[in-house]
Amino acid sequence: MALRRKAEALSVAAAAEQRAPADGAVRDAAATLYTHANDHARALKSYDAALARDPHNAQFYYNRASVRRFVGDLQGAEQDYDRAIALRPTDYEAYKHRSDLRTQTAQCNHVAQLRSLLAPPTAAEPTAVPATAVPATAGTARAAASSLGWRGEVQLRYALAKEYEDLGEYSRSFEMLEAAARLQRQHMRYDLATDLATVQWIIDAYPRGPQTPEPRAGDAPAATGTESSANAEAPIFVLGLPRSGTTLVERILSSHSELVAAGELHCFALAMAAAVRQQAGSARLSRQEMVALSARVDFAALGHDYLRRARLEADVSGRFIDKMPLNYLYCGLIRRALPNAKIVHVARHPMAVCYAMYKALFKDAYPFSYDLDEIARYYLGYRQLMAHWDASMPGAVYTLSYEALIADQPGETRKLLEFCGLDWQEACLRFHENPAASATASAAQVRRPLYASAVAQWRHYEPQLAGLRARLAAAGVAL
Repeated sequence: MALRRKAEALSVAAAAEQRAPADGAVRDAAATLYTHANDHARALKSYDAALARDPHNAQFYYNRASVRRFVGDLQGAEQDYDRAIALRPTDYEAYKHRSDLRTQTAQCNHVAQLRSLLAPPTAAEPTAVPATAVPATAGTARAAASSLGWRGEVQLRYALAKEYEDLGEYSRSFEMLEAAARLQRQHMRYDLATDLATVQWIIDAYPRGPQTPEPRAGDAPAATGTESSANAEAPIFVLGLPRSGTTLVERILSSHSELVAAGELHCFALAMAAAVRQQAGSARLSRQEMVALSARVDFAALGHDYLRRARLEADVSGRFIDKMPLNYLYCGLIRRALPNAKIVHVARHPMAVCYAMYKALFKDAYPFSYDLDEIARYYLGYRQLMAHWDASMPGAVYTLSYEALIADQPGETRKLLEFCGLDWQEACLRFHENPAASATASAAQVRRPLYASAVAQWRHYEPQLAGLRARLAAAGVAL
């Protein structure tokens, strides 16, 4: 699989299952491979087989829950998380994922269970909020809490923040969120100053829009076959800040019959790094030097290398969508390397997107998002760079307002499709019926029809977010 020999990898996994049909661990391992290969239907069958052999294995339930969440079987995922937690009460990540699956209600939530894990009750203490069908006993809570650790505490506090918010207990929600984010940030090594400096280095390296280059010796040859058409070299980049609505836009676009969602690909950054290393030879470069040198690479070769990597990574042959939010850093380079590509920038109200990032527990990404002051400073850097792309490449980046899309989905979708060179298709309005898997933090939300409740959700926390608002306003951000 690492060598991108996907068909052979799948064949070997299937052979392993045939050789050891009664071995649950082999079935689980094969299912994991199928999941990485985006063959979720096959993965589910193998997880079913693994659980048939070993029905008390918590990890198997957790793994199957993840795939069920990806494919939109949210009820089945919740049942699997319940079972995984019952079998392994210390699987704190399972509690967090379970809380994210649906809107919690006063009649059905996990608040009492989660609270007991953070502070185990004595035998005489009653629980104040109804729990789900898999309650934690006082003994289980004490045992789980004894092995909590800071990572487990972070997961449980984020889960509680989500459930309190669903129940309208906003003060308690933010209290949990703030404590969890602070604890997460304390255990991360990250220097925001480097990211902010990178913005200026990019602006310095790309002061103007791309010019039409003269053919040069060594340029990549013209593509052949399916790559020869402009359409084949016209991927759609959906980018912006995380939690800005990029997944929603991807689902709308990928509901069109001419497009396929390739997911959040790292391919452009990897292709750029490879091109820079080729230019630099054996020299070791700082980030600033890499940015400067990226403006002098062979752009045509870079574009072809990206397409090669993306098609191998996502196993796609037609026109596709790359929904890596951080590609906003590379708009100038994308425009040069892939002049037929479409760049869609999803923008959201500054306070809304900053709060949305703050309340998300990301996996190995976006380390700036756990401190409100760092979020504000990062937002200002992002805003500066997007303003630079708009000024230096007028019309190259299509900015789509999340709030405008929520207010007028048909009208905004028509304009979006027109920018991307696509005919109108009604299916784009029914994105929630799109059966394609989604492995992003919005995997549960994209299964719902369009809803407006998230637009002004941040306003429930205006007192707690006052410092964030003041910093943005002082920098001239319209709020």
